[in-house]
Amino acid sequence: MMVFMRILAIDPGYQRLGIAIIEKEVRGKETLVHSECFETDKKLPHAERLSLVAKRLAEVITKYKPEAVALETLFFSTNQKTAIKVAEVRGVILSEAARAHLATYEYNPMQVKVAVTGYGKSDKDQVMFMTKKLLRVDKEALDDEYDAMAIGLTCLATERFSSLSN
Repeated sequence: MMVFMRILAIDPGYQRLGIAIIEKEVRGKETLVHSECFETDKKLPHAERLSLVAKRLAEVITKYKPEAVALETLFFSTNQKTAIKVAEVRGVILSEAARAHLATYEYNPMQVKVAVTGYGKSDKDQVMFMTKKLLRVDKEALDDEYDAMAIGLTCLATERFSSLSN
């Protein structure tokens, strides 16, 4: 198997961060290499929680050596306090990607739905079903992990990587 691209896909969240490593073979299928839901303790100070996210991302980048990072754009909810905290987590993600010299790709929820299900108004269950099917996922995972997997699939389906022509 000759892998042409390995993506670190992230569903940014403040309390829970969905993380997935997805790779695609030359002229082949996408494969889930790793997924997890990284949680920070809500009793910890805000700065420490951000630091733990940075540390975990650095560990994942070091271990799995992705070529790029894909993440979801910020979805503005009615809760501004939560949106600001998620924006700060996104800043940590982008900083860690830059520190590792990784290209970053961002997708909004509709782009992810279209890439995974073919329909921009799909619900969470439809996205999860198709993600499981496309990646042949046989483990139990939290929805944050599935969101990260779907973001990774979107990146591999959307971007034109130079090594694709190999």
